[in-house]
Amino acid sequence: MSAWQACERELHAFLRHRAPEGVSADDLLQDLFLKALLKDRAFCEIENPRAWLFEVARNLVDHQLRRKRDTRPVPDDLPTPEPELDIADGLVDCLPRVLSELAQADREVIELCDLGNMTQAQFAQIKALSLPAAKSRIQRARQRLRAQLIEACQVRFDDEGKRCCFTPRARL
Repeated sequence: MSAWQACERELHAFLRHRAPEGVSADDLLQDLFLKALLKDRAFCEIENPRAWLFEVARNLVDHQLRRKRDTRPVPDDLPTPEPELDIADGLVDCLPRVLSELAQADREVIELCDLGNMTQAQFAQIKALSLPAAKSRIQRARQRLRAQLIEACQVRFDDEGKRCCFTPRARL
């Protein structure tokens, strides 16, 4: 109670200046007091009770501000926009054919690690490779897959280097 009594006026002024319109500083102060009471004996063990009280007061104000945000209902007749697909989603149609054109070793590592659920460490173990060697092999296979996708599917890039478009290629 001594910590509360020492800070009560200062807390009230703090809350009065920061409380959103329509929210009583007295109500916030009462909520803060209840939170302190609910801490029970744990409140006595708080190293800096003043700091704790002000932190909780700030949180109460923030909570009220979030509740007071101006919201408007969405009209029932608002059309739902069609989701924009990433250009990479369209490349999925190209992937099976391009994968079939890769060397068997590259296709295997892509299918196991990228399309399957095998970790790089598991791949290294079954191929009797060190983990760095396996990571290197996976990285090179990904680079060759990327190059093959760019060439075979005629992927083009914009001025920022992002994929912008491609010519789909039929599946096998």
